[in-house]
Amino acid sequence: MNSFGRIFRVSVFGESHGEAIGVLLDGVTAGIKLSQEDFMADIIRRKSGATGTTPRIEEDTPEILSGVYDGFTTGAPLAVIFRNGNTRSTDYDLLKDIPRPGHADRTAAVKWHGFNDPRGGGHFSGRLTLPIVAAGVVAKKMAGIGINAELVEVGGISKEETPDGWKSQLENAIREKDSLGGIVECRTGRLPAGLGEPFFDSVESLISHAVFSIPGVRGIEFGDGFQASKMKGSEHNDPFGNPENPDIPVRNGAGGVNGGLTNGNPIVFRVAFKPTSSIGKVQQTWDFATGSIASLAVPGRHDVCFALRTPVIVEAMTAIVLADLIKINA
Repeated sequence: MNSFGRIFRVSVFGESHGEAIGVLLDGVTAGIKLSQEDFMADIIRRKSGATGTTPRIEEDTPEILSGVYDGFTTGAPLAVIFRNGNTRSTDYDLLKDIPRPGHADRTAAVKWHGFNDPRGGGHFSGRLTLPIVAAGVVAKKMAGIGINAELVEVGGISKEETPDGWKSQLENAIREKDSLGGIVECRTGRLPAGLGEPFFDSVESLISHAVFSIPGVRGIEFGDGFQASKMKGSEHNDPFGNPENPDIPVRNGAGGVNGGLTNGNPIVFRVAFKPTSSIGKVQQTWDFATGSIASLAVPGRHDVCFALRTPVIVEAMTAIVLADLIKINA
């Protein structure tokens, strides 16, 4: 549903063009210093405005409604909302009859018999990642573990191959009214060994569950990932023998996890994001009003490559999982 976690529980609500979007956090540790300003650094990292991102600019000001008193978390449920302001709902009128290829317009209408809010993608919009980022700010404070995610590839081009930071690739896609996908790599600091709850709540299972909740995710791999299928066991195995801590493997091909449990190494994984489905390039798709094929050039304001804004979201989802696991193991 719209909630995730056992003890540290995250619930999101709202629609892209509704009055507000927000998050309710239960199980927050009491006594954490928290103010509106604490959210701003990560919120800014997610903001649009750079080349390749949507022209829709929102204030994204967090309003803390509960769970904080005199600048510290109380242990009670913590609610944070963000008001929506810069909306152009008429851009989406056409999409009621001609849903966007690759988007949730049609599946949502079928599931909820047309009662879903279609404006801006409604509850399926990437805008719902903003409250996730807010939850991540709190989760990072609770977990106390360094988490760093960065964009390492756009449109099949690695960051080492593009000295201009993918500027030319993005500008080409803009001219063609098309879009690009990307890959984000995430690394945590060293974690205590033994976090995770096999069988179904292994560390990889929980992180994958949370990360796949981010709109547009198409794949995830840990450590050596898919390359492991091409390796021999002698190449992929992570031997023990670190003189400083024999329990920690000297290699990290497993991405910090053995048997679904953290092994003391950093967790390392990569996430594949699809190209934005809302593009201005003309596509042939179905018109459900006329019952025939129609041409569609998606109107509105959309990211050419929304992967540009996702590293902080991946960090947030990782922090949410780790904060909950640490609470479970406390």
